[in-house]
Amino acid sequence: MKQFALVFIGGGFGSALRFLIGKWLNNPNNGIPYGTFAANILGSFLIGIILGYVVKNQRVGEITALLLATGFCGGFTTFSTFAYENHIFLKSGDFFSFAFYTLASIIVGFLAVFLGMWLIKIT
Repeated sequence: MKQFALVFIGGGFGSALRFLIGKWLNNPNNGIPYGTFAANILGSFLIGIILGYVVKNQRVGEITALLLATGFCGGFTTFSTFAYENHIFLKSGDFFSFAFYTLASIIVGFLAVFLGMWLIKIT
């Protein structure tokens, strides 16, 4: 039950922060949903840092990983919104935004995880 509570609390904070970033950066009149993109990239970077730290410091364990990686980053990032936004691009015939947003999200997301883990590894 403690594990569930940790994921629940972390996920709540992550989801609330993603909501605020979306309200701030997403503009329905602007093609690319920058709020979702920013949350997914920042979340990828944070999970790289968090899990890199957990792996590097064996004394930091399951509690930290559940609260921050599974909970916070899981609630903060959003694949379902990403998929829906791409559906809207395809439905409207905006194939350029679809391709750009999809490729940028995947490539920059992977790079952000690697950068986070690299930063922890060298510090």
